[in-house]
Amino acid sequence: MKTKFWLPLLALAVAGCTLGHSSGPAAVPSANRTLVQFSRAEGLAGWHVENDDVMGGRSQSRLAVDDAGNAVFAGTISLENDGGFASIQCDVPELDVAAYRTIHLGLKGDGKRYQLRLDAARRDRHSYAADFRTSGDWQEIVLPFADFFAIRHGDRLDLPNYPGQTLARVQLLAGDGRAEPFRLEIDRIWLEK
Repeated sequence: MKTKFWLPLLALAVAGCTLGHSSGPAAVPSANRTLVQFSRAEGLAGWHVENDDVMGGRSQSRLAVDDAGNAVFAGTISLENDGGFASIQCDVPELDVAAYRTIHLGLKGDGKRYQLRLDAARRDRHSYAADFRTSGDWQEIVLPFADFFAIRHGDRLDLPNYPGQTLARVQLLAGDGRAEPFRLEIDRIWLEK
């Protein structure tokens, strides 16, 4: 998997998070931009778990780096106490993403459905979400920005889809309305034109 999705990395760094700006000159954007390349050396800087226990739920999850350098997000979804989700997320200073049209995930799932959420700005009270299904094998998930719909606390909003101008948070969410275990191995997240 590492070789399949490996492309030369842009030197990216933001204090406390591996998503960020290129440390080089801000010239013309390349055809792709790596947001995060998980590795044993980089660890999980800036990424944290947020489960439904913030609202009284009982879902449990963990995030770790495996021997291959992939992030492993795994746990069990519980529907008890009005729960039903587990997530990992990373906040960043707002990135200019206007030159890009899609976000890509290099990952191996368990055949279940997941959701990727993006926040355009830290001040926004809503996110933008797109669902995707995993195959059980390593795969490249391609999600066009135009497909991300506005969402708040799990409710779809009557707002325009993601404008694709700025990016302030990336969140992966597990929770498909069923009480069940889940597991995602994530190699890389990147943007393409």
